[in-house]
Amino acid sequence: MKVYYIGVFRRDPEPTFELCSQTDLSSFGYFQQTPVSEFMSLFARAIAESKDLTPRQEVAEQSYVFYVYKRSEGIVSVVITDQEYPKQVAHKLLSQVSDDFLTTYTRAKWSQAGKLPLPVLGEYIVKYQDPKQADSMLRIQQELDETKIVLHKTIESVLERGEKIDNLVARSEGLSSSSKMFYTQAKKQNSCCVIT
Repeated sequence: MKVYYIGVFRRDPEPTFELCSQTDLSSFGYFQQTPVSEFMSLFARAIAESKDLTPRQEVAEQSYVFYVYKRSEGIVSVVITDQEYPKQVAHKLLSQVSDDFLTTYTRAKWSQAGKLPLPVLGEYIVKYQDPKQADSMLRIQQELDETKIVLHKTIESVLERGEKIDNLVARSEGLSSSSKMFYTQAKKQNSCCVIT
């Protein structure tokens, strides 16, 4: 799971312009990084200036997903990830970036200016590389899933042991018929506690 690009675009006033961005292209070769960076900026800008852009949108292109958040204030935030990146975390990142940008810069500043620094983008691109660390809900869900797997394995092993005991009792010639009857009755009494 990887976040490649985070950017904020000015959509109003036109033309659409990239106000700030941050990339992490360390997974690409040195000579590929510049063309990939240009491709991502170009495609992000094309999506940001699209006439039929909805407030929240996802666009898949080859092995990338472009998450877009259009704000009524006239800006559009774009995050580019790989296909495996969780949607919930990408949308949380979009909201955070948009809020931080609008808190840092007034409309008067960004509507007239060129590129604007937003240092928090560097922190976000590092933090959000691991979605479980960035999103506490996702981390809790993963912990619950792991606990559930352990519980299922424990229950399965308990059930297997129960079946093995049944087979042992049935095959045992050393037990008297009254002992076998006692075991069967005890099992019926405890059947309320069997987990299926």
